[in-house]
Parts: sequence; C-alpha cells; structure tokens
Amino acid sequence: MTIQQINSFAAGEWIAPGEGARNIASAVTGDIIASAGNNALDVQGMLDYARNVGGPALRALTFHDRAKMIKALALAISKNKQALYDLSFATGATQSDHMIDIDGGIGTMFVFASKGRREMPDGHVYLDGEVEQLSRHGTFMGQHICTPLQGVAVHINAFNFPVWGMLEKLAPTLLAGVPAIVKPATNSCYVTELAVKIMLDSGILPAGALQLVSGGLGDMLDRLTLQDVVSFTGSAQTALSLRSAPHILENSIRFVAEQDSLNASILGPDAAPGTPEFDLFVKEVQREMTTKAGQKCTAIRRMMVPENHVETVIEALSARLDKTQIGDPKLETTRMGALVSGGQKRDVLEKAAIIGQEAERVYGDPDNFTVDGADAEKGAFVPPMLFHCANPDSAERVHDTEAFGPVSTIMGYRDVNHAIELVNKGQGSLVASVITHDPAVAREVAMGAGAFHGRLYFNNRDSMKESTGHGSPLPHMVHGGPGRAGGGEEMGGVRGVKHYMQRTAIQGSPDILSAIGDKWVPGATETTNKAHPFTRTFHDLKIGDTLHTEPRVVTMEDIEHFAHFTGDTFYAHMDDAAAKRNPFFPGRVAHGYLLLSFAAGMFVEPNEGPVLANTGLDNLRFMKPIEAGETIKVRLTVKKKTPRNEEYGEVRWHVSLTDGEGELVAEYELLTMNAY
Repeated sequence: MTIQQINSFAAGEWIAPGEGARNIASAVTGDIIASAGNNALDVQGMLDYARNVGGPALRALTFHDRAKMIKALALAISKNKQALYDLSFATGATQSDHMIDIDGGIGTMFVFASKGRREMPDGHVYLDGEVEQLSRHGTFMGQHICTPLQGVAVHINAFNFPVWGMLEKLAPTLLAGVPAIVKPATNSCYVTELAVKIMLDSGILPAGALQLVSGGLGDMLDRLTLQDVVSFTGSAQTALSLRSAPHILENSIRFVAEQDSLNASILGPDAAPGTPEFDLFVKEVQREMTTKAGQKCTAIRRMMVPENHVETVIEALSARLDKTQIGDPKLETTRMGALVSGGQKRDVLEKAAIIGQEAERVYGDPDNFTVDGADAEKGAFVPPMLFHCANPDSAERVHDTEAFGPVSTIMGYRDVNHAIELVNKGQGSLVASVITHDPAVAREVAMGAGAFHGRLYFNNRDSMKESTGHGSPLPHMVHGGPGRAGGGEEMGGVRGVKHYMQRTAIQGSPDILSAIGDKWVPGATETTNKAHPFTRTFHDLKIGDTLHTEPRVVTMEDIEHFAHFTGDTFYAHMDDAAAKRNPFFPGRVAHGYLLLSFAAGMFVEPNEGPVLANTGLDNLRFMKPIEAGETIKVRLTVKKKTPRNEEYGEVRWHVSLTDGEGELVAEYELLTMNAY
C-alpha cells in the first residue's frame, strides 16, 4: 500500500514530511495510510509571510471584497467535495458524517459570506454601536470601531471535523482581514490538506492569506505578538497547557478556546412516555451518541430525566441503539463507523471505565459486539455504551469525565430545580438541551442554567420538524461555553469576526468621526448640490450630500382629512379637550404618520430616475407634536452607502423634521435602492 505524504504549506511552498514525521493509520483497517510532520519548518518565516504579505493584501480588501472571496472559496470546495468524501472514509466517518463535516463547513462559509455583505460595510472600518454625544452641543463625540489585527491567526483544530473545524474558524478570520495558519490534528490532517489544496489551487486567496502545518507547530506560539490570535479546539488539558504558557500570558495574546465539555440534555417533566417530546428526546440522544461515533464536542454526555421515567428511557434508547449498525463506513447500511484511531479507542475505553466506577453500564459491551464489513480488532471500533447513575448528587466522575465517543450516562431528577443542579455540575458546557412543551419549564431552565452553558437548545413538537438538532452549532449563533468548555466563543455571525479585530474608542468632532467611519454623523459638514439627490446615481452621491426643503404649513383640514382617509381617529387628533388632558399634547395635533407622509412629499423627486425603491425606514422617533397652523421643514442627508449587487446599492438617508423654530420634530433613517 502506498503511504501518502501529507505536506505542509509554508511561505508559499509545499513542504513534504521530514524529520519528526508520524505515521497515520486508517481508522477502519488499522493499516498505515499516511505520514505527516516536519520538525524543520521555518515557523518564523511562516509568521513573517503571513504578517508582511498576507495581512496587507487582506486588509487592502473591503469587508465586501472578503465576503465575495469567502463565497468563491465555498463554491470551489463544493465542486470538489466528492474527493473529500472519498478521503474521509479512512477517518471512520460515514457518508452522513461527511455531510455534517464537509457540507456543514461549506454552508458555514456561505453564511459568513452573506453576513459580510449584509451586516458589514463595503469599507475597512466596522462601526460597533452608535455614536455617543460627549458634549453639550455635539461638537465632541465618541464611537467604537473595529479594525483588523495586524498579525496572524493560528488555528489549532481537533481531529473530529477536519473540514468544518477549519472552515468555521477560517471564514470569520478572513472576513476580518487576518491571515491564518491552520494546524489540523495529525490523525485526520490528510482530509484538511486536500481542502487547503482546493482553496489554494483556486487562485482566489491572496498570497500569505492561508498556510498549513501538517504536524507539530514547534515553537511557533512562543513567537506570537499582541497582534496575533490563537484559536484552539481540543482537550481541556491541552488548552490549559497552551494558554498558560508564560509568553502567551506576558503578552496578553488572545486565546480562544473551545474544549471538551459534559454537554447534557434534560427530558422535561411534561414529556412523559407517549408524548412527541419523549420520542424526540430518545431520537436526539441516539443521534448524538452515534453521529461521528460520538466524537463531537457537542454530543450529549449526560441525560437528566424524571426519576419515574428512567427505566422507560433506558428501554426506548436501547431499542433505538439496537438498530444502529456498526461497520465499514463505506457501506450504505452502516450507521456508525469507527473512532478516528486506535489511540482514541483506548482513551474512550479508559474513560468509560472511570464512568463505570459510579454508574452501571446498561447497554453496550466493548468486548462483545458485531462490526459489519471490517475487523473490530484491527479497526478503531467501539459499540454505543449507555450508563445509568443511580446517585448523581454524590457522583463526581460522571460530571467531570468525558469519554469522547459513543458514551452517555442517564440519571434521574426529582424536579426541575434538581435537573438544573445536575446539568450545572458539568461546570460549563458548549450546549445543554431541554425537550419540553412547557414554556414555564424552558424559562426556569434558562434562568437557572444559562450562566453555565454557551447554548441552550429547546425543542418540542412545534419546532422538531425544522430544528437542526442538539449537536449542530450554527454559524449564526455563538459556539463556545464557560468553565471547562473553554470560556471561548466562535462563530455567532459578526460576533465571531470581532475576535480577530481590535475594538477602539475614537473621540473627536462629527467631521472626524464621519471620515473615519465613512458614515455621516449629525453635526458633520453637509454638502448641497443644485441637482436633486434623487436624480443622482449611487456612485454620484457622496456622504453628507444634503437637501433642505421648503417649509410646509400643517392645517386642521390636513389633520382631519388624514384621520378620515386612514381611519386613524385617535382622540389626540380629533378631540381637543381630551388631547389637552394628555400630558404629551397641547391640544389636537397632527398624526406622526401624516408628518412622515408630508416629509416624503417634500423631499421626493417624482420623475423616473436612479431611485428604484424605498425599502423601509429605521430608528423612527417623534420628539415634538405639531399643531394646526405650524410649519415643518425637512433635511435629507446621505448617511451611508452600501453596494448590494452589480446593478444597485443601498443608500441610507438621515431624515430630520423641524418646526418653524428649528426644533426637532421627528428623526429617522430612510433606505432606498439606487441604480449605479
């Protein structure tokens, strides 16, 4: 059998394994299939290449440019995913497992690409929050901004998801404008290497944006600076060793950790046998125990069920596990493949034995099980193992020992408070789930357990058809958790991008803030133009372009006509005595929406032109009522511009209505789509 040489990609060159290389065995057959590692890698050269070549190239791109790049990378991987599927079987993963890893990683890239275009500017500075007025008259203001770190992100990934584990870190990193050095776990690095080759061969990435270490990092972490980030996924022990290194601590180097945890699932007290929730709970647990052979950082390790349902759950879960065919992952009939390696198999059996000191194994015998199409002794196969802990209050090891495989422990609870106490005994997890149809139970768990878990997943008959599952981290939501889960946070949309940026408070005049953020700030310079702004294309409009309208008098006839025409005959507009009894009104006043309608009529250019559509308004506020006979004026200012596609972009206008004395009556932001 040919042994594949798994290369590293360093400073623009592919480097073969060398001194310190390690053999990698097939999880299915136990045969040596690959070799990876090279102690002679120039790690300082890799860091310099990322910082001096990759970083400047990425930072020269806007957020939208990077988002388009990420989408193109996802498409490139998607076109070649069959090759990744074929290679991944050797990790012990089934076709269903591949789709979670490979398709899940591709989907994550698409989500970040979309969020980059929709939620971030087509610029280089991300505005974090609203402007703060720091002076009485608004000439001195503050704003928080985020800009890319000028270093490198070192990604240390786990073996269980060689593609998704890389891409869920890489997408927000590249979107932030930071180059990455990826170090996959050696046991499955051959799959990651292929994914990296696909991305590099696509020609989409600028030089230095992505490098790969297949093997050990050497002393790379000792060479990092305050501008660098370490993002780690793996065991709590390894995370502690890395993050507590003196160099990391002395330089306050960002260390994002997502580590093993004792995730749990609670069967609600209302979810009795025979209910949809009971069946759903059993299905979810079985899936989480067997998907990726239980090698998921989010898998269910502990189950809390009402004491009177423990035996019924064991019976129902055992029946479902009986249908889980273990075998060669290439076979269509296989529902659970092998662990990633013989070493992982030994670790799982050792940890299961520790759990067995406090719990009785009620399903699964590692010394007596059947494997279809493969040799159970040569491959890294284990059966699903279910334990029952009769005394969870006094137990310790079931709450602090994770067997990273198809192993889970069931325990009974007396009431919801007791279930919360048990679920929190894990001292921090990535996810806890609650299967209940009772909103009161959900709220009680959220209040009592939320502080101990990075994600709370609630499911029942109403959401089960569309829910993604207990163990599925989604790019829209944060992935991480407190305590033994690592205290880190990944993904979560733009939140995940900010981990690779520096938040800076800027202070200055409105013009200064407008220039830095590329977004007009009230009080900043306005520019008037003879041409009506609605007659000018997206590209012709400039931030700060302003239209001041002629005044309009609001009459009682206007108010009454609007009231009868719309049906809005609220007393403040129609009954003078009642309006005067209201502390907010001096008497009958104009409808707020009448004023908005008048405003539109005052600033709109009616003829066909670049303005294609009004898509809404944001942040509407009414500050002062208008009585019949009073005058209003409108100021319309280009606040922000965001390209949307090849034909048009979004213009955000700041609109303010003032009365005859110049006092603010209403304020909002108008959104239009304008042709280029």
